[in-house]
Amino acid sequence: MQNNNFIPQANPKASYLALKDEIDKVVHNVLDSGWYILGKQVKAFEKEFAAYIGVDFCVGVGSGTDALEIALRVADIGPGDLVFTVSQTAVATVAAIERSGAAPVLVDIDQTTFTMDPNHLERAFNSVNNGQSPFKGRPKAIIPVHLYGHPVDMASITSIARKHNLTVIEDCAQAHGAAISGQKVGSFGEMGAFSFYPTKNLGAIGDGGAVVTNNQELQEKLLALRQYGWEERYISSFSGISSRLDELQAAILRVKLKYLDRDNERRRQIAESYTETLSNSDKLAPRAKRNVTHVYHQYVVRTKHRNSLLESLKKRAIGSAIHYPQPVHLQPAYKDNSFTGKGGLPVTEKICKEILSLPMYPQLSDAHVQRVANALLEYQE
Repeated sequence: MQNNNFIPQANPKASYLALKDEIDKVVHNVLDSGWYILGKQVKAFEKEFAAYIGVDFCVGVGSGTDALEIALRVADIGPGDLVFTVSQTAVATVAAIERSGAAPVLVDIDQTTFTMDPNHLERAFNSVNNGQSPFKGRPKAIIPVHLYGHPVDMASITSIARKHNLTVIEDCAQAHGAAISGQKVGSFGEMGAFSFYPTKNLGAIGDGGAVVTNNQELQEKLLALRQYGWEERYISSFSGISSRLDELQAAILRVKLKYLDRDNERRRQIAESYTETLSNSDKLAPRAKRNVTHVYHQYVVRTKHRNSLLESLKKRAIGSAIHYPQPVHLQPAYKDNSFTGKGGLPVTEKICKEILSLPMYPQLSDAHVQRVANALLEYQE
């Protein structure tokens, strides 16, 4: 039985309870409608989410992983192609590349933002061109991951992409509402892929995802590919899959989207409290780059005493988590199926041993935030 005084690291149920009346109402409306797949709710959410991101089109799909795979496939990326991304990410990023038939080239990260380092991206590209990769495919795409809610340096990434004629597909699974100089992530590349997993900043009560784009031709391909390659019902124009955002989840997401900016602002307030507490500590607080809107999907500290801090918080009935304990390139499924370039990924491998995610969700009370802060102050290394 869980301690009633326990503070979880994430709490999707709290998100539901905060909007329970509104969510229950739209769920009942969908159930009463008798239309449960690709109906009015999905179309309305797609329109509203596209407007929120600042793009022309949004296509709802079954998950964030599907969103990445489908985006890769509509960009004609598959067997014989190479896709550059990071190893410090949820395994879904690399799994989607593999599912598309392409091969992942993994790039090291910036030690401040934990996101793709453009200098290492250029080096990885050169390694491939110099024949150092075991994969003999063609470089075709970059998937920058806006990890923990902090945007990647998209000006540098898109510049490199133009230089080498690479498609940019943004992984925005942890960055709903994050922005650079006011422009929201998902709108910088050819496409942006989002996850609506329940713990995300914009989370469904189940699975869901979306691809956003300004390109109508890509949008039409996305619409067909998510449903068997149908351009005409029951007639597949090309090989597709079944990956559809359902009406219930779309209705729930429409409710939550109205409150996303408010919830992200609350995340920033919590982050400011944590950062102030850690100002005189060797537990390194995350820092946002200038002109960046960080949405703190996770608040990730760094300490050489990570496991000791985790246990100390646990004893105080405070949850924490490691996102992620092992980089993708060191995991059994991928250590022989990815290329890291000359010199490996030293920053990634160092950081993964030191990071810890503190409790972070908008419904955290001020009292709970203070409890976490006090636990950090009281912790004796």
